[in-house]
Amino acid sequence: MRLPLFVVGYFFVFSVVAKSEPLINIAIDGVNTQARHNIIAHLSPLPTTKSQRRAFIFNSESHIRDAMQAIGFYHAEINTKLTRNAHTPWLYEISINSGSPILIKSVEIDVKGELLYEKEYSNWHSKTKLGIDDRLNNGIYEETKEQLIGLALARGYFDAKYITSQIVVNRNLNIANIKLKLDSGKRYHFGEVTYKGYTLTPELLKKLTPFSIGEPYSTKAFSKLNQELSSSGYFRSIKVIPQFENTSDQSIPVSVELQNRSRHSVNIGLGADIGASTERNIDPRVRFTWRTPQINRYGHSQETISEWSRDRPKLRTTYTIPLSHPLYDQLKIQLGLLRDKYGVTQEYKASSKDFNTIDKLESEQMLIGVGRQQTLSNGWLRNYSIQAIKEKYTQEDVIYSPRYFIVGLNFSHTQREDDSLDPKSGFRQTYNVEYADPAIGSSIRLARLQAKFKWVFTPIERHRFVLRLDLGVNIAKVENLANIAPSLRYFAGGDQSIRGYGYQELGPYRDYVDSNGTLFRQVIGGRYLAVGSIEYQYYLTPKWRVATFVDAGNAYDLSQFKPLVSVGAGVHWISPVGPIKLDLGIGLNETDTVSRSWRFHLTMGSTL
Repeated sequence: MRLPLFVVGYFFVFSVVAKSEPLINIAIDGVNTQARHNIIAHLSPLPTTKSQRRAFIFNSESHIRDAMQAIGFYHAEINTKLTRNAHTPWLYEISINSGSPILIKSVEIDVKGELLYEKEYSNWHSKTKLGIDDRLNNGIYEETKEQLIGLALARGYFDAKYITSQIVVNRNLNIANIKLKLDSGKRYHFGEVTYKGYTLTPELLKKLTPFSIGEPYSTKAFSKLNQELSSSGYFRSIKVIPQFENTSDQSIPVSVELQNRSRHSVNIGLGADIGASTERNIDPRVRFTWRTPQINRYGHSQETISEWSRDRPKLRTTYTIPLSHPLYDQLKIQLGLLRDKYGVTQEYKASSKDFNTIDKLESEQMLIGVGRQQTLSNGWLRNYSIQAIKEKYTQEDVIYSPRYFIVGLNFSHTQREDDSLDPKSGFRQTYNVEYADPAIGSSIRLARLQAKFKWVFTPIERHRFVLRLDLGVNIAKVENLANIAPSLRYFAGGDQSIRGYGYQELGPYRDYVDSNGTLFRQVIGGRYLAVGSIEYQYYLTPKWRVATFVDAGNAYDLSQFKPLVSVGAGVHWISPVGPIKLDLGIGLNETDTVSRSWRFHLTMGSTL
């Protein structure tokens, strides 16, 4: 007879549920939490049939004694009481008097071989958890054994083995002597690295190999090879395989199987500001990123970013050429066409005796730049560059079109607790110096100094804090200030500045009268910038959190300095591609150009 599928499913589910019901419950008294958990582990699983229950009761005292001895109690007195119930699980009560524990009298860890002289072994030995006069614990003993043999294998001692590993217990004296003797043997070395499935030059792959033939083996160096190849961006698939079967004279060949990435890739990013400020509308942003990870066999690559927004379209291309190392030393050539809007432009209305926003300060920029980006041995990123910029804008009814040849030096460093897109802690610092001078073809002499800091820390699980501080200063003669292009001045406002206010709408302003005699007020940006933020985040689940924040600061001149403050809250989703954040910011201050405002900010990307 063939049963319908749902009937079969019903019987299957019923049998699983019935089988999972224990026929006995246990109650343990007289021991601490550690001992109780260990006893439960030794007695599990609880019986679900009558025959299992009989065997459980028969063997229980032996299992309990093993559990107590495993944590150093060899003289435990065990009393049990069994209550049989007709229709409910039986009750098995266990009462224990632990007695005097076994204490460790001596610990002898002896290593024979080359491992003995390695710094990593000395560091491990100084931190071992086996201590004199500590209570004997089999778990710690086994953990120590595994750590030592694991250290040997990680350092390339593949012939390592224990000569002696024992615990000698004297029950009468309540003491234990531990002996671990390891013969590490000889350390293995890296052999020849063979690459398959690549189209790069062998010289380039050699630079991506973090070790050379004959170098002592370590899992750290082995893992770094995989990491370097992955970080290069050239490959879709990477398999790094040590060829132990071909080992000769402690030399291990390595085989690397590679598959190139797709020749081209396109990514789309979305963002938006929604709310009321000087612009009472939605400001959507769409970004297209086109990448060619490998243009030729020399590892050249390109990235083109096209960002569309209603007022701020941008097109920027970066061509990258590997120099001394594909990852840590690169020449970057940039071309860009950018249109941006800054501040606000307001017209005075005599009827309302007030200024009404009609536009923004708009600029069009063309740039070409060359820079060398290097990762230093201490983890700092150094970038020195030269840029040629031509920018056209209209300020106070006057058209400006200055040119600049800017030399720059940038240092940055990022520390993360982990490599995730949502680290629990970390610190990022960036320092930037730029200089333009008529002697090298610029319209004016200008020095720009910037510093940016961001801290992330989680003092208590699920409670995360993010602190941010941005500082900047322009050094130039007063008569040259109008010839500093808007892109080189400082403005505040937006999701990366002071939330609740529109993007780059805050800063010093000037009043002027046009050729028709109309009075205007225009935010033109400042010579200085000081903006900070404190944000508290609480994780509802590992993937969802809520946040509240305070942003403060402004762009300013010495003659106009008005700090602004905004507060707000948000909901963040930790997606596979990074946090997606929806924040509501509310401005608490009014200025002569901006009334109190609120805005929704939708952003995506890692905090650090």
